[in-house]
Amino acid sequence: MIEPVLGLPRLVKKAIALALDAGLCVLTVWLAFWLRLGEWISLSGYGWPAALGSVIIALPIFVAFGLYRAVFRYASWDALTSIIQAVFVYGVIYAAVFTAFAVPGVPRTVGVIQPILLLLALAGARAAVRYWLGGRYRRHFRQSVSKNVLIYGAGTAGRQLADAISDSLDTRLVGFIDDNQDLRGSVIRKVGVYGPGQIEEVVDRFDVEEIFLAIPSARQTRRNEILDAIRPTGVGVRTLPGLLDIAQGKVAVSQLRPLDIEDLLGRDPVAPDTRLVERNTAGKVVLVTGAGGSIGSELCRQILSARPRMLLVADMSEYALYAIHKELLGKREGTPGCKTEIVPLLASVCDEERMRRIFSAWRPETIYHAAAYKHVPLVEHNLVEGVRNNVVGTRTCALLAQEFQAESFVLISTDKAVRPTNVMGASKRLAEMQLQALAERRPQTCFSMVRFGNVLGSSGSVVPAFRQQISLGGPVTVTHPEITRYFMTIPEAAQLVLQAGAMARGGDVFVLDMGQPVKIVDLAKRMIELSGLKPFFEGSREGDVEIIFSGLRPGEKLYEELLIGGNPAATSHPRIMVADESFLPHAELTQKLAGLFAALGRQDVESVRRMLMALVPEFSPSSHLMDLVHTEEAKSGLRMNLGQAIP
Repeated sequence: MIEPVLGLPRLVKKAIALALDAGLCVLTVWLAFWLRLGEWISLSGYGWPAALGSVIIALPIFVAFGLYRAVFRYASWDALTSIIQAVFVYGVIYAAVFTAFAVPGVPRTVGVIQPILLLLALAGARAAVRYWLGGRYRRHFRQSVSKNVLIYGAGTAGRQLADAISDSLDTRLVGFIDDNQDLRGSVIRKVGVYGPGQIEEVVDRFDVEEIFLAIPSARQTRRNEILDAIRPTGVGVRTLPGLLDIAQGKVAVSQLRPLDIEDLLGRDPVAPDTRLVERNTAGKVVLVTGAGGSIGSELCRQILSARPRMLLVADMSEYALYAIHKELLGKREGTPGCKTEIVPLLASVCDEERMRRIFSAWRPETIYHAAAYKHVPLVEHNLVEGVRNNVVGTRTCALLAQEFQAESFVLISTDKAVRPTNVMGASKRLAEMQLQALAERRPQTCFSMVRFGNVLGSSGSVVPAFRQQISLGGPVTVTHPEITRYFMTIPEAAQLVLQAGAMARGGDVFVLDMGQPVKIVDLAKRMIELSGLKPFFEGSREGDVEIIFSGLRPGEKLYEELLIGGNPAATSHPRIMVADESFLPHAELTQKLAGLFAALGRQDVESVRRMLMALVPEFSPSSHLMDLVHTEEAKSGLRMNLGQAIP
């Protein structure tokens, strides 16, 4: 019976609503006469002017107030407010006609009683329609297409989420899971509360498809314990946003997001030391190279929050620079009192003349050097350009910082610089050595570097790659079953970079606490399981998404390290340490670099790689020479030298 009514054209529904309201006008006039006279009378006599007048006055007012624009089955308090306002206007006019001026045969009190009755009738009719069409429709719809869900957490956030679910057509709440023993066995929002030990039982009993985490205040270790308890059920998991949104009452089903692996690998936050964050940034001219990259862009966001006098954002990618500049402008406009000038600069750090003009024009006081080629296989395949960007680009910016007497220069480095097996790691280690050698001369500029592992969600990271592969149904590709990596979130990495740079005394190699290394195959399995799917390996068909091993890529190693030498020294920050790493003296390093730069100018791939191995003694390549241009030239019997083809 519901479907035919809901299927009527919109105009027909409006006509029916107008006819029903006209009928209510007549009915309430009749009731008003009965209340006044104490007997039922026929409205065809003296009562017809009151009934006709009610319809003529009421309907145009109701149309003007939008009473027929609302969908009755979703009628809300806003609709009730509109009814009250419309009936109030109607009542004033109706009472003026039939009470103040009077109409023969119509008692004056009818002009007051009838609007009150009409308000009650209209509100009651809307409520009845909402219950009949809305409630029964939702129940009917849920029974046919909705999915059953559990909410983990029966606190404020969980109850707000339950209220939001009650208005959702495609989701049906079947229970709460909560650690509080006092709540177990109780009923909240008409569903039961169960203990954590009952998760699998409840999932099976109610055929649960998803579990919503509503525990925004739980520590990361506790969240991990909860997720480990949920994983065997094989259901999908979604989570709520942060505590701020909860506090502002912004809990909605639409705000639930898929559980990212960041929720698993993230750690309990350590509150940043505001004084350290602001020491090298607040009120200063700050330059960020590679500002459009994953780390560079997050550095810019956090630096802007410290309100520097000027923020120079430099990148060689036009689109990346456009995107971060636009975002920063929006962030500045949304920050009261922020007057930071944001300057977008298209530039390559290898272009000495361009970088010199930038340093000369703005004389930055603090430089964060995040410009680098970081993808291991790509640098292996484009060896000369990788070394040029990572080594020459770093040297160019560092020497300019010294020349223009910048206060601080911080290099963003990587764990791949430790005993490197690839050109990218070796080039970053050589970049570090240049800063160590410069710092040994005690210049005015304080040179330091910050070394950390993989950042979650950065371009080229396994997490977004795995997420895309899972969404496509697999397979998920892992290079090797034993490969492990350190992980850190981008915001945490950028925050620690800012604090480490502020603690530098010159030549410091800071190492960030990356927590425990993670097996990549375990990471893939957990991401699949938290999507509500089951992983399987080659040879097995008992699962949803296959994990395959593709083999180590050129230059890739199984395990990453953060230190070359022994144990690092602690600092005042629990997540920042200082490594004691050896390096070549400045004069010796400069002499050897001259030969490397000459080989780069000749595009002599073999010489560049050989000199890189001599400069970085720990560099032990795990693969043969992979440069694509060099390989293609070898195939055709040619060698490129200064633009001339030599047979």
